[in-house]
Amino acid sequence: MKSVFHVMLIPTLGCPANCSYCWSSEEDSPVMSIETLKEVVAWLKNFRDDPVTITFHGGEPLLAGADFYREALPLLSDGLAHLSPAFAMQTNLWRLTPELADIFAEYHIPLGSSIDGPKEVNDVQRGEGYFEKTMRGYEIARAHGLSVRFICTFTSYSVDFREEIFRFFLKNGLTMKLHPALPSLRGSDPEKWALAPEKYGDLLLYLLDQSLAHLREIDIMNINDLCRCVFTRQGNVCTFADCMGNTFAVGPDGSIYPCYRFVGMPEYVMGSVYDRPSPEDLRRSAAGRLMQRYKEFVDRECGDCAHITYCRGGCPYNAIAPFHGDIRGVDPHCPAYRRIFDEISARLNTEMYESPGMEQSPLRRGRRKRAQPGIMSLVHKIVSE
Repeated sequence: MKSVFHVMLIPTLGCPANCSYCWSSEEDSPVMSIETLKEVVAWLKNFRDDPVTITFHGGEPLLAGADFYREALPLLSDGLAHLSPAFAMQTNLWRLTPELADIFAEYHIPLGSSIDGPKEVNDVQRGEGYFEKTMRGYEIARAHGLSVRFICTFTSYSVDFREEIFRFFLKNGLTMKLHPALPSLRGSDPEKWALAPEKYGDLLLYLLDQSLAHLREIDIMNINDLCRCVFTRQGNVCTFADCMGNTFAVGPDGSIYPCYRFVGMPEYVMGSVYDRPSPEDLRRSAAGRLMQRYKEFVDRECGDCAHITYCRGGCPYNAIAPFHGDIRGVDPHCPAYRRIFDEISARLNTEMYESPGMEQSPLRRGRRKRAQPGIMSLVHKIVSE
């Protein structure tokens, strides 16, 4: 399976929100110029020859404004036509206007956004007024035919409201993707909002059961992705994939990083689009060599793990950034990943021995069918969509 080539463009690190656990909320941060965007096109034109997904991320990418996207999207679409670029965006939706929505609809751009559940939970950790501003943007997006999926960040606070949060997504017909809050790299109390691995493991098991109980009513993207990993034996999303060398991020000034989460941290700059670096140039950079050392560390430390082929030690950023580039371990949420992968694998193995075909055999005829859909039912749903 060929790895997906993914480039994240960070028009600005600024954001009008001030979420308690977030690492970027400087609204007056510089915005990427069209000149830099043109250099991005020039760099990518001969960088690789496989199809590219380009995601606008941040900060808050909508701060770049309608004029930026009106010029940027045709530059990227036409200049990289030989790479068949597909676009996406991650935004809090606060600055979405009908004008911007029309621009994004023209290029079929799906939007990812963030909401942490009902207003009374969300606004505690994302700030007063966040919920209403995001939902206003959501209504504009829907009115213009844009697809929106929400990331729900679970913190040490909100995990205690998991049932209320799940019911909110279910009741409102929203696709759900979850993210565990990490220790903050700024502030005097970095662990305040962080979700402990054991709590995250409990949450994943809860959502696995809820996903199966409401199979046709809601998509929980993480559960879908985790099941797909186990079933195909391949990582297929950001956290569970060999992303290094296939994913890059470009900051507002044209600096290139291994991922959007490193943007703004000078020690992780791999090069600049203005210099048109080759893949080998990026691999030889200090940050590129660090990523390679982490990959080798995972091979050594996780070699005996049954899930290594599709987990790959989890997210490199989670493992490396808190220790300022020292490699001291894998993603700290490893115990949660192992727990959910073990559970899915065990259930899948059980179902394979209790498949409908076997139940029709003379020796097993009359066996009571499973009351609730299992992992294979979810896999069939994923494959058919």
